[in-house]
Amino acid sequence: MLNCFKAYDIRGRLGDELNEDIARRIGRAFAEVLGACRVAVGRDCRASSAALMAATVEGLVAAGAEVLDLGLCGTEEMYHAVTWLGADGGIEVTASHNPMDYNGMKMVRRGSAPLDAASGLQAIHDLADAAVFAEPAEKGRVTAAGGARAAYVATVADFVDVAALRPLRVLVNCGNGAAGPTFDALAAELAARGAPLRFTRLHHDPDGSFPNGIPNPLLPENQPVTAQAVVAAGADLGIAFDGDFDRCFLFDATGAFVPGEYVVALLAEAFLVREPGAVIVHDPRVIRATEEAVARGGGRAVAARTGHAFLKQTMRETGAVYGGEMSAHHYFRDFMACDSGMIPWLLVIDLMSRRGASLADLVGRRRREYPSSGEINVRVADVAVAVARVEAARGGAARARDVTGRPVAGFRGVAAEPAGLEHRTAVAAERRGARRCRAGGARRGPGARPGRDGVMRPAVKQLRACRRKACCLAEVPPVSGAG
Repeated sequence: MLNCFKAYDIRGRLGDELNEDIARRIGRAFAEVLGACRVAVGRDCRASSAALMAATVEGLVAAGAEVLDLGLCGTEEMYHAVTWLGADGGIEVTASHNPMDYNGMKMVRRGSAPLDAASGLQAIHDLADAAVFAEPAEKGRVTAAGGARAAYVATVADFVDVAALRPLRVLVNCGNGAAGPTFDALAAELAARGAPLRFTRLHHDPDGSFPNGIPNPLLPENQPVTAQAVVAAGADLGIAFDGDFDRCFLFDATGAFVPGEYVVALLAEAFLVREPGAVIVHDPRVIRATEEAVARGGGRAVAARTGHAFLKQTMRETGAVYGGEMSAHHYFRDFMACDSGMIPWLLVIDLMSRRGASLADLVGRRRREYPSSGEINVRVADVAVAVARVEAARGGAARARDVTGRPVAGFRGVAAEPAGLEHRTAVAAERRGARRCRAGGARRGPGARPGRDGVMRPAVKQLRACRRKACCLAEVPPVSGAG
């Protein structure tokens, strides 16, 4: 059994769980199971990625496939190339924000469609594990995917009307991941179209040793470097990417981090202005701000199981114009219903320009009115048992929901669900109508100070208490660094 296969992608510890031999078998199985004649392949900048990609390419060629070599690129560039080049599938060798001793792969089928157990991932696992392959009539070959980045950059730039943008300074932290060269290509395209944007770059060059730490801006301990740089640069907006830049994280002009759930609500609102009545897909964790935005915009909110393969499938099934997860994955109908880390910040700049407002202003009301704890991951011996325990104890007071096909319980504004990782479950708390800080004459409780998202500390304490109850019911401590 190959332990690197997960629910919708491949992730494993280098050596015992993922190595060049396993990558070679995965490549060969991918081509054989999907009947893929042409496969787009790219990689991130990790030290192990080049060798793993080379082995994956060997397997694909041995199966008779033509490999369209994208080289160093982001995952979303691979998604785009599969459709643009008319390939039968695509593979990105990436560990994204995982630890240094890990790597993995993200895969799609023809049309950049998601790949999960039911649509071929299990069959790829079984064939790669057995390593009993059919012999093709002839070997494949490797072809450089010329023009792929330029085509991708043009697609991304088309999401905004450059003429509507106002002069803004943007701090960009690529985290020494794969984003730097692609961002430069996009910035050049925007400049050629006349965009009045000025960029200050931080940790820009790809470096697989990650001298400034693993690029995971979701972790609170990784946020100050970007926050401080935003203030120092006098920027209107800060952007930080993860390793393969399929997620971007935003900071307002004061350096304050903007949690993903509020960006989802903001983009949902923006798309409903463009397309009244459209479908918006969201994950089932922290949802109240998004539900309110969709209801106000006259749209239809559809919850999907957490995870990029499941969000993409729901996007395709419903024809949704946009989908978002609180983890900072954002999906766009006009981007093959795939996630992108480059499109969201462009759309936010477009909103700031059109409304003449700062990012803090755009998200401020919802941050005050819908405070949340964020997601906390906890380790458990048995995910199903832990979630069932939470349901049994609090389910009677729940606002019942089960959109994932697996147990989910919501109670007193707390949601608990399996996290898609082995032996972990995720818990999040949110509430309505928290007392809030306002400049001049703000209502304040005793000893109140701004907490997470600017809400009053009493409200934050209530959220944390609710979250602790869920963790205690699961009888496990929080994962280190999870909040």
